[in-house]
Amino acid sequence: MTTEQAEALRGAAEEAGTVLTPLARSSFDSASGEARLCALFRVATLDGFGSFGRAELSAMGALAAYLELTQKGRLPLLKPPSAERAGASMLIDAATRRNLEIAEALSGGREGSLVAAVDRTLTAAGGRLLERRLAAPSLDLSEISARHDAVAHLVEARALAEALRAALRQVPDMDRALARIALDRGRPRDLATIRNGLAQARQIAGLLDAPPPGALTEARAALLGQEALLALLDTALDPEPPLLLRDGGTIAAGFDAELDAVRRLRDEGRGVIAAMQADLAQAAGITALKIRHNNVLGYFVEVPARHAERMLAAPLSETFIHRQTTANALRFTTLDLAQLETRMLNAGARALEIERRIFADLRAAVLAAAGPLGSAAAGLAEVDVAAALAEVAVEGGGAPFVANDCRLGGAAPRIRLLTGPNMAGKSTYLRQNALIALLAQAGSFVPAERAHIGLVSQLFSRVGAADDLARGRSTFMVEMVETAAILNRADARALVILDEIGRGTATWDGLSIAWAVLEHLHEVNRCRALFATHYHELTGLAGRLPGLANATVAVREWEGEVVFLHEVAEGAADRSYGVQVARLAGLPPSVVARARMILAELEQGPGAGGRGATADLMGELPLFSAAAARPAPPGPPAGAAAVAARVAEVEPDGLTPRAALDLVYELQRLLRG
Repeated sequence: MTTEQAEALRGAAEEAGTVLTPLARSSFDSASGEARLCALFRVATLDGFGSFGRAELSAMGALAAYLELTQKGRLPLLKPPSAERAGASMLIDAATRRNLEIAEALSGGREGSLVAAVDRTLTAAGGRLLERRLAAPSLDLSEISARHDAVAHLVEARALAEALRAALRQVPDMDRALARIALDRGRPRDLATIRNGLAQARQIAGLLDAPPPGALTEARAALLGQEALLALLDTALDPEPPLLLRDGGTIAAGFDAELDAVRRLRDEGRGVIAAMQADLAQAAGITALKIRHNNVLGYFVEVPARHAERMLAAPLSETFIHRQTTANALRFTTLDLAQLETRMLNAGARALEIERRIFADLRAAVLAAAGPLGSAAAGLAEVDVAAALAEVAVEGGGAPFVANDCRLGGAAPRIRLLTGPNMAGKSTYLRQNALIALLAQAGSFVPAERAHIGLVSQLFSRVGAADDLARGRSTFMVEMVETAAILNRADARALVILDEIGRGTATWDGLSIAWAVLEHLHEVNRCRALFATHYHELTGLAGRLPGLANATVAVREWEGEVVFLHEVAEGAADRSYGVQVARLAGLPPSVVARARMILAELEQGPGAGGRGATADLMGELPLFSAAAARPAPPGPPAGAAAVAARVAEVEPDGLTPRAALDLVYELQRLLRG
């Protein structure tokens, strides 16, 4: 691989949010890869999994080599390889994902994205499944219909939906727990997660007792079974296991008799010693016999010195082994006491040893059922997604929104050329229809009274302006690269939304490019498209291209103000209202007034606003004239001189009220001329 190719791959990986790790060329050898995969899945050949080409074997082998390297032999729980069916999901390229803000907003982060807007899932696995479906909507009509049927069922059966969501709130992340257990990084609470997840799966399957429709049928089937494993985990695990196995207390009391005895010895040592003391005192017939402990002898039997002769003679000498004599007492041990002391000293370690053995057995039982457990986790995620999408459908829209129809293809033209002023909602209209198609194929209801969409094979979007300085691309270059990708790849079942193609260059260059792109979409790609533009000259193409129709976003002017109606109607806009929008944005009044003046001259001058008109106006309207930037102060009214002369003749002190009023009327007449 050349340096240029590596850099191109690195850029694509960064756009996808991933990190590349270089591997040796040998890791990509297809023959070695096949052998590595056979060893990984313990099969003699991969034929049972399907037919794979050399490139596929090379890629899979490299992935397996990377896992072996990074996980140091402890591989995660891997499913056998399966060939992805061509055309199984909607194709959405990186630029479209970014422009439509599917998983991440343009400002960065999840807030403001499509996922954030529709995610009402209650489980971690459900959230991941929803993101996967929005990232790759299905192209299988039966699969899409099954998902819609599941959502529709829960929209209608609200009591069932609420009960399911209440149960789902208690579902832990079984997938992650299973992955940690497979990597031998599992902790006691991971086993508890599997136990609790199976318990909730049984409860949810019970709620879906009547055969549910659509995707819920298969999900319910996956939730059933594994009763033996659930019973084992329920019996073996403590209800609230510790975080770490070394903390002890993972295994429930009563599950293992040896563990219970060791724990009793560990936790009830004093009681056991007291019981042994009583037994030994009775056997010796000495009530003063005591079992004591010090750091030198450990546990020992102590009797007063007056009983020395009796303790040292047979038969007691056969049981009590003399260890030490003091001034007032004799000290002995017994075989049972020595063994008890050893067991007590080792009881804690022994208890942990037994717990580790049982934990390993439970881990093995879980891994043996990894396939069904994975299916159960997937079934829970399926129920969660269906219930979440039903919740979104019931919520409906909150904020006021102007609804607009969108007809593309069939009896209607395939392409809509959308004109209208800035701020009127053209980009919103484009985005919402693209997202509606995406949501529908992901299995969700959509915000519409009625939607007949037809399968969309590819979704392309060229919206917004951004540069890529890291790769030496200007804003216009990025726009052209993304547009080229669309024109070279879109098929007849694609949905394309294009916003302001050609705006990053000179007016006539941009118009020419937009014109040619529109014709290519119509004649070559023959796909459905929404094309927003400020080049009103393009609206004339509707008379030449049978698959193209004009649409505009309606506005009204009221007392010099622009009112955006956000309504999409048939026809073309006659102007863009850019100067009015500039005024709304807060440009200085002098700049707005100057812009109005220049616009009026351009619209009326020779060439209808073309290059010739601009050149002709350069002398008449100097762009950097300070006088033009500042309005001239108003001059005196026409009758000001006559008013001044008449006022000079008046003696104010001699005027009566009536005469003063008559004078005011006279001055008004003089002022008007």
